[in-house]
Amino acid sequence: MKFQKTHTMRGEVTIPGDKSISHRAVMFGSLSEGTTEVTNFLQGADCLSTIDAFRKMGIEIENTPDKILIHGKGLHGLQAPSSVLDMGNSGTTTRLISGILAGQTFTSTLTGDASIQKRPMRRIMEPLSMMGGKIESVNGNDCAPLRITGAPLHGIHYHSKVASAQVKSAVLLAGLYADGETLVTEPTLSRNHTEIMLRYFGADLQSEGKTARILPEPRLEGRKIDVPGDISSAAYFIAAGLLVPGSEILIKNVGINPTRDGILRVAKEMGGSITLLNENHDGEPTADLLVKHSVLHGITIEGDIIPTLIDELPVINIMAACAEGTTIIRDAAELKVKESNRIDVMVQYLSAMGCDITGTDDGMIIHGGQPLRGTEVDSHLDHRIAMSFAVASLVAEGETTIKGSDVVTISYPGFFEDLARLCAM
Repeated sequence: MKFQKTHTMRGEVTIPGDKSISHRAVMFGSLSEGTTEVTNFLQGADCLSTIDAFRKMGIEIENTPDKILIHGKGLHGLQAPSSVLDMGNSGTTTRLISGILAGQTFTSTLTGDASIQKRPMRRIMEPLSMMGGKIESVNGNDCAPLRITGAPLHGIHYHSKVASAQVKSAVLLAGLYADGETLVTEPTLSRNHTEIMLRYFGADLQSEGKTARILPEPRLEGRKIDVPGDISSAAYFIAAGLLVPGSEILIKNVGINPTRDGILRVAKEMGGSITLLNENHDGEPTADLLVKHSVLHGITIEGDIIPTLIDELPVINIMAACAEGTTIIRDAAELKVKESNRIDVMVQYLSAMGCDITGTDDGMIIHGGQPLRGTEVDSHLDHRIAMSFAVASLVAEGETTIKGSDVVTISYPGFFEDLARLCAM
């Protein structure tokens, strides 16, 4: 797909449902008794992989244009799948469902696309094995495919080496089936959708600081869930609104959970004009975001804020490239094991666009303020790379071509249509 520089962006956009919450709504609804009704569900490829997996395990899920209905069968209602469970490109599905499957009475095999088969799974295999789970890498390389044989589990207190909501969630979900309490302590607090939602469904789960504690065998009950807009998807329009001269964009109904709002804090620290309107703090907090063009300056991004914006760092790189001064990003080694090595890919293509950027072991150093020029970008089948460079193209001189741009369907099927509409206003 080819892109040209735009002169301004104006209008409003409603972001699709949050990917993390949509995944969990299907999983927790399937483990509940009764029906769970989900509105504004993200109809992206990753979340559809989650639906497909639970259908293969005997859960009836109705997917209509307005909502999805999940007819749960309780904690012990899943059936052995008749075939391999294909996770597609979804690391969230792979890691979270592993925690659930560890406590079942059957054996299952999980696989995924080429990207999933390269992503590290030792981080969940280790704690689940400590709980008594039988989980193995079929190819012996600590990656998918994974073979999981259900077994009696016992609670543990796991001290995670990484601040990862996927690791934390896998252990807590296994804890639903364990004998005794299960605790997870993180080095830094990661996103907490699992804790909020499991409590909403009826789990006995408490959080204190960086530790979450769950007790086994609750009776989960079906719920109604209205999924807020995904702040990770909103980030591209936040960046575009800040960078394109004369722009003013209203982004509607965005989730602003404090464990996810690092993009807002960083953008404001860089000098960005972002106003929160119509804030709602019932359940998952939401707000409309009014974004206006701003002159940005470089900052240092490190420490506890990193888990709150790890998925937004590629587009923050674009903001930094256009900002005056130097931006330093540290403590973000996790970028290397996402859908692509996002440190290497961002350095490669921002350099090609004329940016002075250097990769480090755990981040990058960006000397911003030089004009960007169009180039050819390979998405590496990474949706966040594709959308980030689509934003860069809006302020780059000349034409930018993005190969593999259709990968955005993983998290934001209508992204390019929304982008074009705001550019045409």
